[in-house]
Amino acid sequence: MAGTPDFRNRVVLVTGVGRVGQIGNAVALAFGKAGAKLVVADLNAVGVAERAREFAALPDIAALAVEMAVKGFGRLDVVVNLAGGLTTYGPIERTTARDFDREIAINLKTTFLVSRAAIQALAATRGAIVNVASIAVLEPQAPLAAYVAAKAGIAGFTRSLALELRDRGIRVNAVAPGMVRTGDNVAAVGASAAYVELSAISDGILSLADPASTTTGAILPIKPSAS
Repeated sequence: MAGTPDFRNRVVLVTGVGRVGQIGNAVALAFGKAGAKLVVADLNAVGVAERAREFAALPDIAALAVEMAVKGFGRLDVVVNLAGGLTTYGPIERTTARDFDREIAINLKTTFLVSRAAIQALAATRGAIVNVASIAVLEPQAPLAAYVAAKAGIAGFTRSLALELRDRGIRVNAVAPGMVRTGDNVAAVGASAAYVELSAISDGILSLADPASTTTGAILPIKPSAS
């Protein structure tokens, strides 16, 4: 994209990198093309949504990812919390407590754990955190109550943490995309649906992580270009 932020000599940790054709992979590639030194974290390259709850249950993994970045490159400038996903779809009457807990764990809890682990390192560089909410938080959709609750939690967490960390020089923002054109979504929904392109997600995240930006506490909606 024109005016791509410059991330040369910046260290970026991206969680939930997943497979080619998925959001995390595209975002990591975009940071790499912008010159960033990348640290990528993923519990399992296959079946991320099913296994991410294990990541949420292991705070030490979040700390380890941050430690690897600092030990490997001497600093950490950006954290992108992409780990998560949609695993519960259907009426609330058929949503179990376990379903709800899983949705909160893989989305909100992973964001909390990684953000908390990164604060000291990011304060040293006056860095940035970018989280991933959902357009469903701003434009409610059904039947997605558990997923929307988790993503709404991320939006609230983002705004609150932005205030808490402002005086430490850390900016905290989030993107709120609609349905993204990933391999999994196209397989499930079809190619003709109104999708947000992977490039739009990457552009939004890079703009919020831009070292030259002063934006904090923002929830950036990303809609299909045709809408």
